[in-house]
Amino acid sequence: MSRALAVIKSSHPEPGGAVTVAMTLLAIGVGHRGWSILGVFAAVGATQLAVGWVNDWLDADRDRVTGRTDKPVASGAVSRRTVGVAGLVAALAIPLLGLPFGLWPTILITLVGIFALLYDWPLKSTALSVVPYVVAFGLLPAFVVVALPGHPAPPVWLVAAGSLLGAGAHFANVLPDLADDAATGVRGLPHRLGETGSAIVAALLLLAATLTLVFGPAGPPSWPGWVGAAAAVVVLPLGWAATRRAKGRGVAMFRAVIVVALIDVLLLIFSGRVV
Repeated sequence: MSRALAVIKSSHPEPGGAVTVAMTLLAIGVGHRGWSILGVFAAVGATQLAVGWVNDWLDADRDRVTGRTDKPVASGAVSRRTVGVAGLVAALAIPLLGLPFGLWPTILITLVGIFALLYDWPLKSTALSVVPYVVAFGLLPAFVVVALPGHPAPPVWLVAAGSLLGAGAHFANVLPDLADDAATGVRGLPHRLGETGSAIVAALLLLAATLTLVFGPAGPPSWPGWVGAAAAVVVLPLGWAATRRAKGRGVAMFRAVIVVALIDVLLLIFSGRVV
């Protein structure tokens, strides 16, 4: 593995890329055009890079203890210092990338970065581990809307759906790492609930997010809304069933969350009723 690839892999590109693409698609759906689409992509991407790199910088020793050869820092493919510096640069870039959109969008995207990093430390190992996800994922779509010309206020249902989606993602995201986390003393809220409890909570939260997006906007649900709701009802139980059958790390529920998250963003794009 090349050094550059190792640095990219240390940023947790799968979940970070999914969030960045989802918010960029949302930006297009609510009316961003031209440079502002790229601006949203860059600002949201910076938050995801920062939280991913800082996470691997903080967890380097723990990853080595648990034999996480899939982690570039733990395997020696890239130095801990390099990943730490990359995380610092990405974190400092967040408010700078928000500035072209104005004061309030800058404040919102900066808060997203702050709460994301608060998860890395010190909340990851506490019963409050879900709080950064609730806040950051609620603020992300709010940032996308407020960054529009005229800075319109984001609808409450949109912020609520983002928070529900983030909370669900948190419970699903830790499923593959529960055993390793327990071995090194990580005790976030999902770890306290256990694999079965976390999978159930993740599914319920994601379903609630989908229903909020379908029934939250004014007027009757659209046909894409009904289709999205039906898909979520099918995908989440399948992810749960696959997780229960898995013999190794349970990644199926996590991937189901990513699928439903993208379904939710598509609901926003096709609804045309965000602002």
